[in-house]
Amino acid sequence: MSQIAKKFFNYRSYTPIPFLILMLVFENATITTLITGFIIALFGELIRLWGVSWAGSETRTTGGVGGTYLIISGPFAFVRNPLYVGNILMYTGLGVMSYALFPYLQIIAILFFILQYHLIVKEEESFLEKKFGEAYQKYLENVPRFIPRLTPYKIDGVEQPSFKLNMGLRSETRTLQAFGSVALLIIIKWYFRVNQIL
Repeated sequence: MSQIAKKFFNYRSYTPIPFLILMLVFENATITTLITGFIIALFGELIRLWGVSWAGSETRTTGGVGGTYLIISGPFAFVRNPLYVGNILMYTGLGVMSYALFPYLQIIAILFFILQYHLIVKEEESFLEKKFGEAYQKYLENVPRFIPRLTPYKIDGVEQPSFKLNMGLRSETRTLQAFGSVALLIIIKWYFRVNQIL
């Protein structure tokens, strides 16, 4: 793994923090942006939850790229990186909620995360291609990296883990807490601003 990709991979849980701080400092929300943004962010979180309920806690690793299974079930049948798609939707939704420095902050954040995930995904794909060979090559050729296909990809003979929502919820606890906390802080900041409490 290249040094820059390794740093992005290891610190991917922390790179959103500067953007979240800016969202709170420059919050300029309205009822419309709060509702619209929350729906977008919630949709992103639901995609993540669906994905980790198939992939399990391996998605939480920071020690290096890895994977026990070539997962092609659930959201992975539509897009190769549903967790990253979910993340981008969550960050976009929270950005819309806050309406901070709109649209410049949101555009910069989206471009940053696309670059970050592009570098990480290249390393992940290299690992998966070496580990799963022809099955992964077929998957690569048929399932897009970030833009979902309309019909699920199917191939026989690839062992899959079982769908475990309870494990997905357990794995997603920190993400759900962070999402809920940031959304609540944006709403509180908006409430205080419109009521001139601060």
